[in-house]
Amino acid sequence: MTSSIRTAGLRAAAEAALILAVGMGFGRFAFTAVLPHMVEEGVITLQQGSLAASANYAGYLLGAFVAVRARARHAHRLCLWSVVATALCLAVLALPLPTWGIVAVRGIAGALSAMSMVAASLWLLEHRGHFRGAPLLYAGVGIGIALSAETLVLAAHAGLHSSGMWLVLGIASLVVGLAAAPGLLASADRPAAVPDAPASTAQAQIAAWPLTVVYGLAGLGYIVTATYLPTLVHSALPGLDPAHVWAVFGLGAVPSCFVWHRVHERLGTRRAMQLNLLVQAVGVALPTLSGSVASYVLSALLVGGTFTGAVTIAVPAAQRVARRTGKNLVATLTLFYGIGQIAGPVLVEVLRAHGNGLSSSLLAATAVLLVAALLASRI
Repeated sequence: MTSSIRTAGLRAAAEAALILAVGMGFGRFAFTAVLPHMVEEGVITLQQGSLAASANYAGYLLGAFVAVRARARHAHRLCLWSVVATALCLAVLALPLPTWGIVAVRGIAGALSAMSMVAASLWLLEHRGHFRGAPLLYAGVGIGIALSAETLVLAAHAGLHSSGMWLVLGIASLVVGLAAAPGLLASADRPAAVPDAPASTAQAQIAAWPLTVVYGLAGLGYIVTATYLPTLVHSALPGLDPAHVWAVFGLGAVPSCFVWHRVHERLGTRRAMQLNLLVQAVGVALPTLSGSVASYVLSALLVGGTFTGAVTIAVPAAQRVARRTGKNLVATLTLFYGIGQIAGPVLVEVLRAHGNGLSSSLLAATAVLLVAALLASRI
């Protein structure tokens, strides 16, 4: 492979990563860091925040349904539309909306997140044929989380309330996403000159349905931490800015994509998923064992360092299966992941209704991840 082709592949992976930085890092997960500010200002209650989170995950599910029909040759358009629409959703939250309006906007943002995940994956892995770019692609999620979190820290230091934070996030996400536009448009009608070599037989021969179920359980397992970690930090450690801990969550996700890609190559899909889910379970459980700063930071690193790792393992494996079967298995995985994520906030509210705090929800999520690790042996 020539240096020019390698450079083109790296550039394509970086452009796809920017789409995920906006669609996932800003569009989905920035809400996690803004939520404590919204609750403190009386914009919404924690229960209403859970409803907005559930709407976002329901939207993600709907977006996955729609994305099942997406095809690689049109993926660049879906990428660009998702960026513009996501930025608009973030900016709209700066308006004085009623609770139902916030819930509705978060639902739309969730649908756009799923579309960006499927579209960016199809564009890079299928249209560009660049499987080796998968780690950088999914590192875009962590990059977006870290960028949005530190953007919020700066906004808070500038004295902005949650409405101003949303407007800043909308502008920043549009700038980040449109940086990928030239490359996406230029490659619209031409696939990669030299696609990556196909996966080994050992990695390609996996069972699609067990992978799909395990991936859905992984969605439930991580989402409690991903939704409520800053809120937990704000309650337990009021002297610590929760956005910094959330930035650690995002930063942990960036190198982990490369680490889990290598683990996947060495161990195969089955064993890599099992190891990933076990480490993730430890991270989810940590805040229930200790309320120290170190415990929350380590939890952020471990969960942030594994949830995108699970994506880096599962989605390329699914895309290889899809090449043999002709079905959009990436969208199916995204669909089941969305179902798992909807169940997370619902689980939290059910346990809260019975007098249990967020610690009980974290323990339940830990149990789900352990079950998923057991089921991963059937992949």
